[in-house]
Amino acid sequence: MSTAEYAVGTIAACAFAALLFKVVNSPEVLEMLTSLINRALNTGQG
Repeated sequence: MSTAEYAVGTIAACAFAALLFKVVNSPEVLEMLTSLINRALNTGQG
């Protein structure tokens, strides 16, 4: 691969990582993940 292809691939990977970071840090996703973890931890009790 040429240097230009590496540069384009690196930029695309960074853009995807930034988008994923924004999605995961949104309040809705954080609430969903917290709820999922709490349900998983409380499954054995009841």
